[in-house]
Amino acid sequence: MSGTPDWSRAVRSATTRLAAAGVSSPRVDAELLAAQVLGVDRGAAVAAVLRGDAQSAAHARAFDRLVDRRAQREPLQHLTGVADFHRVRLRVGPGVFVPRPETELLVDAVLSAVESREAPRIADLCTGSGALAAAIAEARRRAGRPAQVHAVELDPVAHAWARENLEPLGVHLVLADAADCWTHLRADFDAVVANPPYVPAGQVPDQTEARADPELALYGGDVSGTRIPLRIAAAASRLLRPGGFFAMEHDESHAESLLASLQATGDWSGLRGHEDLAGRPRFVTATRAATTSRVGEWNNGPRD
Repeated sequence: MSGTPDWSRAVRSATTRLAAAGVSSPRVDAELLAAQVLGVDRGAAVAAVLRGDAQSAAHARAFDRLVDRRAQREPLQHLTGVADFHRVRLRVGPGVFVPRPETELLVDAVLSAVESREAPRIADLCTGSGALAAAIAEARRRAGRPAQVHAVELDPVAHAWARENLEPLGVHLVLADAADCWTHLRADFDAVVANPPYVPAGQVPDQTEARADPELALYGGDVSGTRIPLRIAAAASRLLRPGGFFAMEHDESHAESLLASLQATGDWSGLRGHEDLAGRPRFVTATRAATTSRVGEWNNGPRD
């Protein structure tokens, strides 16, 4: 019996292999890969490990293949097909940006800003997998106060993933450039949130797994990485009603320059930078100013 493969030894061995490969959470990843092979949740997989359940030959082969791929730093979410984000489980895979835990702070900021409003209109620009839109829509649904959530994505591959995640939640999704779509809509959104591409051109992400994300979702369009974020902010100013709330993630190198550029437009009041849980500058919030030079660009007909 001592030579019979079991899940306890398999996960211990996988943990050692993943740690040697530089994976930051080797034990957790090994348990999640075991759960993927077994077709159960992580809790059930951990129970199988603790009991030392026997591992079938088919399961052993499938597990070894997944561990090998993870050791090569293929994103865990590509192997499991899911990413957990702010109490929603998203379908993800190659071709779509994998949402990061720090981005959940934007969800909290938007939910707080619209907490008192009934059926608020909220737009998620550069939605990617649909993470922000899904989390906001689901949080409002759980609270018994649904929101009207809209989302935009430019890339057809990412849009397909977003559709899978957002259709069940009733989010209105369009395939378009978030910087210049919806020009026909009147400025009556209560909140706009965005996690646009913002990495400076030529900069390689520190985390190996992040390099698997599509370049279209990473790079901000110029050396500074602010070209696309500033275009998204301009789109947000067109969509928001006066007093509407804006939240946008940015690169930590943008903390001062982005705030200064947004301030110079005259479109915003109450501009404020926020840090993530690691103390790094991560996102900006603002309120739509009551007057703007862009008023003439708005019109009155809400059409989808």
